[in-house]
Amino acid sequence: MSMTTAQVFELASNQQLWAGHLIDTTVPVSETTLPNYSPIDNTCIGSIANGSQQDVNAAVTAARDAFEHGEWRRMSPAERKAIMQRWCQLMHEHMDELAALDCVDAGKPITECLNTDLPATIETFEWYAETADKVFGKVAPTGADALGLVVQEPIGVVGAVLPWNFPAQMYAWKVAPALITGNSVIVKPAELTSLSAYRLTQLAYEAGVPKAALQLVCGLGEEVGAALGQHMDVDMVSFTGSTEVGRLFLQYSAQSNLKEVVLECGGKSPQIVFADAIINEQTIGHILSAAFWNMSENCSCGSRLLVHSSQKEALLTLLKKGLQSWKVGHPYDPEVAIGPMIEKAHFEKVISHLNTAKTEGARLIAGGRIHDELGSGWYIEPTVFDNVSPDMTLFKEEVFGPLLAVTSFETEEEAIQLANQSNYGLAASFYTQNIHRAFRVASAIKAGTVSINGFSEGDITTPFGGYKQSGFGGRDNGLEALSQYTQTKTIWLVN
Repeated sequence: MSMTTAQVFELASNQQLWAGHLIDTTVPVSETTLPNYSPIDNTCIGSIANGSQQDVNAAVTAARDAFEHGEWRRMSPAERKAIMQRWCQLMHEHMDELAALDCVDAGKPITECLNTDLPATIETFEWYAETADKVFGKVAPTGADALGLVVQEPIGVVGAVLPWNFPAQMYAWKVAPALITGNSVIVKPAELTSLSAYRLTQLAYEAGVPKAALQLVCGLGEEVGAALGQHMDVDMVSFTGSTEVGRLFLQYSAQSNLKEVVLECGGKSPQIVFADAIINEQTIGHILSAAFWNMSENCSCGSRLLVHSSQKEALLTLLKKGLQSWKVGHPYDPEVAIGPMIEKAHFEKVISHLNTAKTEGARLIAGGRIHDELGSGWYIEPTVFDNVSPDMTLFKEEVFGPLLAVTSFETEEEAIQLANQSNYGLAASFYTQNIHRAFRVASAIKAGTVSINGFSEGDITTPFGGYKQSGFGGRDNGLEALSQYTQTKTIWLVN
């Protein structure tokens, strides 16, 4: 039975929310637990299972057996599609509950969870369900003496290691394409945000997904995540998170079975406003959303605003005015746009960046206030710094918090050079009315997604991932995501 948002919030207040292992095994699983604290007020809302190497071993054993001998891989694509569509229907029925779980677990505003995250989660599953019986192999153009078939087969046992910033949506990005192609999937949710992954997996079983084909192992990244990365019988790992941890998964692969690894990591995305850009209410909305959506805890966050000097003063005035509607407060409030940082350590990191920006000479022009009167106290106003030079820390390092760095430029060439002056290359956006410039700049920027005259990550039809230290090995979303969960095989029949 689905719970309302109010019922979920009540369970959180009574410390009764739980996320545990979902492993298809008769072997006893770890009984140790971790307290689960909400970033909203730093109170305990329940607990999660604390997984071990043994728990991962049990899940991998079940996943391997299911892949080699179980029913999921051997179902027709249409059968897998029907089950996933039933799962989607259950998600619709439980949308309020799932949104509330992400709200209390991650401190995300409830309006954002209800109107953006959960609809996007369900859309992802619906879209990949439809691909099941619509994506085909190929017949090679051979002579009469042979028949060449090019087929895609599921890769095997997949580890999906999730971030904490979009719990339900990132679950969908990994699980939907991996599962619909016939793999056995083991999900490791972030220890800070495991609740929606647990509930989504339960609903999968209710829809008809075999338990061994989709399992959940909760716990710490250095235990469960590392164990998946190092396991000799895991065929691939898809990871979204920090570049630092992404490097570890490449090491795990090299040290184990050379498993496939797909990484979607950090970003320091530029937004560019050219001299001919039209600055109106819509433009300001896009710039602020790119910079501050999801408390800026977003890999594609447009945290560097590069502005032609002729536009800067007028733009800054409009940005300050636009920020008045970005309410900071308790995420249960439907009017709130900015909730807390995910945890104290991350909050302190963001504050350190804020103080460093001041020390290095950046000019604070908006925000900067810490709302320590709210709940946990980990609430930071959307903050804008001007006069940020390329040698400053705020220009170079990913903050993952609501600090926007403004830098002026004079020429198109300088804007492109500044945009590409980063170790990252996940996303970028720019504003111009010159169609020739639009093509030149979009081609010149080194980023996986470039949006023109608006902020966007694309949609489910378009691949998402990065250049340089923002990505490795593949893409989420689009038909392109299917390829990372499959192996390409040539079958050559001699007549």
